[in-house]
Amino acid sequence: MPSPPRTRPGSPLTALAALLALATTAAAAASPPSAHARSAGRAPRFEQQVLFDAAREPGYACFRIPALVRTTRGTLLAFAEGRALNCGDAADIDIVLRRSTDGGRTWGPLRVVNEGGGDTHGNPAPVVDRATGRILLAETYNAGRTDAENCAVPCERVPHLQYSDDDGLTWSTPRDLSAEVRPPGWNAWYATGPVHGVQLTGGRRAGRLVLGVNAETWDGDRVTGNHAALLVSDDGGDHWRVGATDTWPVAADGTFRQKPSELTLTERADGSLLVSGREEEGADLGHRTQAVSHDGGDSFAAPFRALPDLYTPQVQGSVLRLGDRLLLSAPADPDRRRTMTIRSSYDGGASWDGVDRGTVVTRDWSGYSDMTAVDEATVGLLYEAGAVDARDEIRFARFTEDWLRPRRGPDPTTADLARGAAPAAVLGGAAPAADGAAGGALAFDGADDAVRLPYRDRLPLGAGDFTASLWFRYTAADGEQPLLWMGGVGTRQPQVWLRAEPGSGRVQGLITARDGAAAPRSAYVRAAGAYNDGRWHHVALRRGGGRLTLFVDGTSVSAPDVPGSVSRNSPFGVHIGERVDGRARFRGAIDEVRVWNRALTDEEITAGDPATAARNTVLWLPLDRVDTGA
Repeated sequence: MPSPPRTRPGSPLTALAALLALATTAAAAASPPSAHARSAGRAPRFEQQVLFDAAREPGYACFRIPALVRTTRGTLLAFAEGRALNCGDAADIDIVLRRSTDGGRTWGPLRVVNEGGGDTHGNPAPVVDRATGRILLAETYNAGRTDAENCAVPCERVPHLQYSDDDGLTWSTPRDLSAEVRPPGWNAWYATGPVHGVQLTGGRRAGRLVLGVNAETWDGDRVTGNHAALLVSDDGGDHWRVGATDTWPVAADGTFRQKPSELTLTERADGSLLVSGREEEGADLGHRTQAVSHDGGDSFAAPFRALPDLYTPQVQGSVLRLGDRLLLSAPADPDRRRTMTIRSSYDGGASWDGVDRGTVVTRDWSGYSDMTAVDEATVGLLYEAGAVDARDEIRFARFTEDWLRPRRGPDPTTADLARGAAPAAVLGGAAPAADGAAGGALAFDGADDAVRLPYRDRLPLGAGDFTASLWFRYTAADGEQPLLWMGGVGTRQPQVWLRAEPGSGRVQGLITARDGAAAPRSAYVRAAGAYNDGRWHHVALRRGGGRLTLFVDGTSVSAPDVPGSVSRNSPFGVHIGERVDGRARFRGAIDEVRVWNRALTDEEITAGDPATAARNTVLWLPLDRVDTGA
């Protein structure tokens, strides 16, 4: 069934939609603030409303890809892709806009900025020139489809630019930017943003406009290179050129180390640019990657560096400087697009708070996002979300810094005796238990207790043999009881884990490995029995000799191994007592966690405390004490 015709400003349907939108906005603004937000004599610190919803906008099946800027007059411009036929990325897509002149409390009706006319006009990337007030909007075009499939590879995408000189009320005719910013070799994919750009405020390049782009090179019959780049303009957007560029080759078998894409950037306090990107399917660990430019976007100081322990799914995000603090908006689940969270960095992006220190915006499904300063005290967040699907709607939230979780001091720690290892963080209040399997142990409450190791290069086990060993004691009758988790999560991310499953009456060990360009494969072994009798039990998982073997109290069961790396291209963390995504936690006690990068013999494993050279020890947590630093 064909979609109904899209409405245009001035039509009766548009007027009706505007009235409905304004009524909904007013109701949202008038609703009581949340418990977070109530503060005597002060405006709410957090409030949000739905800005784009296909159920309220005739002619659109879906809205995606938010982008947000504040103009020199203080108007907020919220952009999105209005997808006419379906939620696919390459069908009939317009760029649409809503405006707010009161800091995001109320919003005007939807306006079409750039009509696809059957093709895909998307990837909005706005930037404001503060000297003139002009709002520039970069975007990309490609031929549209009538189904929900992706653009065929190589996908011919053409960058364009248009502008507004009246605060987003009207827009110029878009012009093709290919000759300026798309080198001939960037011919398989080209993407602007999608997220707002910046104008530099300090140094000899003050006033320069900077946008992020990424592209691919198609040579013959395959993609041969990934490119992440900055576009710069020193004349208010009249002319653009390619500045900083980082290229990553793609091997003949389709593998590559990184593919930095959907770049978001912010000017740091020292005038440098932090550039953060989505990382997808590269061999380097992690789903976020970043680089720095010290010369206003002319070059990167070093290649992009992946961030293994910054947990996000494969998704676009946004960074913003708030005083001396940097903010990152992105979902926090490392596997799926859900749990939109604001995380902070206090050292210019060199390190980021973990999920446990972030501020959760919603636990709904959530996806792409953008942030901008609404005023000196308030941040605006525009993000995809939904109770059923992250593409259900686009919401706008306002919050002040005091709504964010305050900066937290160091966590308590427990020693890691592996060579060169730093202590592991003890989370939630996990406390020592005197009667361990070997000396003391650590008790976990099943609510928020866990131990997390700081990332270091020796922790990923790669494609080699390994052995993981620990003691556990518990009485839980149901629930997933994670013991040790290394790597990612979900069915497609390399990982290693051990857990008890009392409801199914078993203990299980699993690995997921990726070999070359092939899809990930998993192998698992299960020992019958829940072992939830409150007594200490020894469990070990060994990879070696083409087998995956699980030992519980000296009895073993094995299955064929799967080839490849158990720690590649996924977010990577080592957690004791919880899943890496925090969606299940252990209730009981754990002792003597050890991992070796070799396959121990049966005799060494059944001994319970095998002797081995220090160089084979990846981690060793006695868990017999907690140091609070007091």
